[in-house]
Amino acid sequence: MAGADGREPATDHESGGDLHMVNVVVSDMAASLAFYRRLGVELVAGDSGAEHVQLRARGGLSLELDTAESVRRWHAGWRADPSSARVVLGFALGSRQAVDRLYAELTAAGHAGRQPPFDAFWGARYAIVADPDGNDIGLMSPVEPARRTLPSEPSPDP
Repeated sequence: MAGADGREPATDHESGGDLHMVNVVVSDMAASLAFYRRLGVELVAGDSGAEHVQLRARGGLSLELDTAESVRRWHAGWRADPSSARVVLGFALGSRQAVDRLYAELTAAGHAGRQPPFDAFWGARYAIVADPDGNDIGLMSPVEPARRTLPSEPSPDP
């Protein structure tokens, strides 16, 4: 079924996305980690003193908790207005090029670009667009360990 812009939605993993992650901005990592662990979400990486913690739900969805310090490194839209987002829904795409293509397609269709595509310090190509209601949607390529770097500078501004 065609969308409001008359285009058919993407149906393959290369150009379309697979919901695989939810990032939540937290003010108290220890309290948030304890809360989500009580819900049965398994800790994958990080601890209560970390700026970023990864948890995995039983169905495989990655729940990632980030402090303000962490979010500042990878979300230019949040840096500009921290009250604008508390959650980012993350879609996995098949390639680095797919991130650039889908970001360009969505912004050309009128959706706000919140973080232009960039080579993220964790080894993926990453971008953020806003959905029609202003919710942040992350677009991420597969992680390539050889491309990992230290987060020496913030992501580029929109």
